[in-house]
Amino acid sequence: MLSAQVVIKKYVLYVRLDGELDQYTVEGLRTRIVELMEKYQIKYLVINCEQLRFMDSSGVGFIIGRYNRLKKKAGAVVLCAMNEHINRLVQLSGLHRICVIKKNEEEADKFLGVA
Repeated sequence: MLSAQVVIKKYVLYVRLDGELDQYTVEGLRTRIVELMEKYQIKYLVINCEQLRFMDSSGVGFIIGRYNRLKKKAGAVVLCAMNEHINRLVQLSGLHRICVIKKNEEEADKFLGVA
């Protein structure tokens, strides 16, 4: 099960994930996030992983897909507040090469200039 709290500040979409991001939950999240990104002309996506307990390759694919969309707008995906499991997956999958990694949302805000 996965829940996602979303907040929009200017051109930044914050997604706070709670639960498991896997093949069973990714499609609902993808649909919701894509709609919000288009409606609000989002340039940056901040994914807060503090409460994310599990992510599989479907979650990695979701992040890559959002990165590809935002790259066309000179935007970025920021991952923050990752636990050890999620951080290891990010490193092994190479997501750390395409995403900005920050310790928490406050650091992400400063990086994006919305603090």
